[in-house]
Amino acid sequence: MPSAARAALLLSLPLLLGATPGPGGWTAVPSGGGRPAFYAEGVPGAVLQDSVSVVNRGARALTVRLAGSGLPVTFAEAALRVPARTRAEVPFAVTVPSDAAPGERTGAIVVRESTGRRVALRLLVRVGGPELPALTVEHVAVRADRITYELVNRGTTELVPTLAVRARGVLGTVLERAPRDLPVRLPPGRRLRLDEPWPDRPALDSVTVRLTVTAPGAARATGRASARFVPWGALAAGTAVGALAAAAAAAVVRRRGRGAGTRGAGT
Repeated sequence: MPSAARAALLLSLPLLLGATPGPGGWTAVPSGGGRPAFYAEGVPGAVLQDSVSVVNRGARALTVRLAGSGLPVTFAEAALRVPARTRAEVPFAVTVPSDAAPGERTGAIVVRESTGRRVALRLLVRVGGPELPALTVEHVAVRADRITYELVNRGTTELVPTLAVRARGVLGTVLERAPRDLPVRLPPGRRLRLDEPWPDRPALDSVTVRLTVTAPGAARATGRASARFVPWGALAAGTAVGALAAAAAAAVVRRRGRGAGTRGAGT
């Protein structure tokens, strides 16, 4: 079992979860007694060690398999046979991912009987390190009746972003929305694509849209996009009318030219 960069387990924590009795006269609990869940602290890359007790209170031997969920877990024995009326202690190690952001990560230790019945024990790991909030707004674009954009959490803490929207056209401001909290929570490293409705956009204008995004502790981030609004249907109709008018005028000029030539020849 790996032992580098070990961190001490915290054993004197308040109860987080009641012990889960297994069916058929067996239970699985954190070793040592009095702990309904596993809890540990460590920095990214640390290997945290503990053990789980499988207690067989029945009159027959019990075969179980152990697995981790949500976090990288390695067991000294992934499968074992527990004799009747016997307690088995199974050491395991949790490896904190090297790219884990500071904060709490949740997993489970799952003990499953050969019949498929199981006990799941909660596993909590507190990852240490500096908390650095950082946020960017990217790929801003105006599409149809909405503004699309992406928010990227480039820090180490979960963020609740606030958005303000402003758009200026040729004659001044055409859109102004005060800062408001977005109904999202952005975990570290997460990229989220969002959009902002704009149903009353100008029919004819050239605009610059600016999105300003903030979050507690993070520097203000801005993103911009330019767009031109042209009523193509009306423009196409106007072009057709203009072409017809020009053609009619040319026809009148040609007729007048032919008429003047005829009068000159008869004089």
